[in-house]
Amino acid sequence: MEPTRIAIAGLGAIGRALALRIGRGTIPGTRLACVAARDAAKARDWLAGEGLTVPVVPLSEFPAHADLAVECAPAAIIEEICTPMLTAGKRVMVLSCGALLPRPHLMDLAKEHHGQIIVPTGALLGLDAVTAAAEGTIHSVRMTTRKPPKGLVGAPHLIENGYDMDAVTEPLRVFSGSAREAARGFPANVNVAAALALAGIGPDRTTIDIWADPGVTRNCHTIEVDSDSAKFTLSIENIPSENPKTGRITALSVVAALRKLGAPLRVGT
Repeated sequence: MEPTRIAIAGLGAIGRALALRIGRGTIPGTRLACVAARDAAKARDWLAGEGLTVPVVPLSEFPAHADLAVECAPAAIIEEICTPMLTAGKRVMVLSCGALLPRPHLMDLAKEHHGQIIVPTGALLGLDAVTAAAEGTIHSVRMTTRKPPKGLVGAPHLIENGYDMDAVTEPLRVFSGSAREAARGFPANVNVAAALALAGIGPDRTTIDIWADPGVTRNCHTIEVDSDSAKFTLSIENIPSENPKTGRITALSVVAALRKLGAPLRVGT
């Protein structure tokens, strides 16, 4: 079998980690085909320094190089990444899945052209159980997120409501509402809530509380699901990457998802 050609959109903490793993041949059945980055010259210098000989191309040229694109970029450019690939009937692995909620036309585009949008587990856990429960009836899904205040800096919801994360000295609930509202107010922080919503009962019925907590050093998520098949509570504490908004496990989740593409044994739904 020919290896799956992978394009990476964005060379931040996650994009670089993936480029190194794929480019050095540690994920069987995949090949790093190209990358795109806001600063193309800087990206070329980094690739050369790591001994990776792949082209840096515009997002519009991804379909000519790759079978699957991995989005590791700001949520604002998700359409620039997804539209060319999906129109070409190809696949996109989306990490900024909160950006999918106000853009249902991207799912329609994938369906129309026989493309596919893949949302990896990311920094959450238990999505297999949630998708299984959704085959029956889910009564409620609630999520609680606690992050160090610096991991929430810059969120539109905080700016609009005058929250100063430097002034937080004890746990402070900064948001309570639906996953759809959370994705709008915290586009770089709670993609986990969007993934949970997409796996279960949707963004309007999935609820989330977000806490700025100076007493934690990890990104902590707890989900509570009540359904006709199971009632379960799951918790995870993610160690932040060099980008405090993102956990180290996010990149590893993408690696695991890529391994499944051609693995002789696939565990989990």
